[in-house]
Amino acid sequence: MAIREVEERLLRATAALEAAGVPYAVVGGNAVAEWVGRIDKAAVRFTQDVDLLVRRDDLPQTRAAMRVAGFEYHESFGVSFFLDGPDASPRDAVHLVFGGERVKPHDAVPAPDVSDSEAAERFRIVSLESLVRMKLTAYRDKDRVHLRDMLDVGLIDQSWTARLPAPLAERLQVLLDNPE
Repeated sequence: MAIREVEERLLRATAALEAAGVPYAVVGGNAVAEWVGRIDKAAVRFTQDVDLLVRRDDLPQTRAAMRVAGFEYHESFGVSFFLDGPDASPRDAVHLVFGGERVKPHDAVPAPDVSDSEAAERFRIVSLESLVRMKLTAYRDKDRVHLRDMLDVGLIDQSWTARLPAPLAERLQVLLDNPE
């Protein structure tokens, strides 16, 4: 049931942005699931929240579109997100990542622009290369798991180290050298 709730939230949020003409791309675990599922549906992992890439300049239109769809805008500790109604938990939020900006000040690279995306079956997703860069930049436990999932199904491999800036290539090499 939780999986269906996240999927419904994702589809409702992306439909609202599309209806309002707001450029966006799905990022995070849902983007990983979409990319991995193209190769092996059985390798897809559940993710509990929704992460969307938008332009900061589009925040007023994003807020208006999401409000129409029943989401409530909040900011906390520099993070912009939407709760799915007044009684929703922040753990189930729709989180925003702003294109062209670093998520954390010390990040090696900024988030990509929403134009670096493509249409998937039901919504837009960030390109594979940008998704890999985002996951290598964040490099939390869950990001390393997502990267391993992409490695396991053959979406990325050793050849990717040559396309990445040094700090990200080094992180990918660690995962390649230590797959477990």
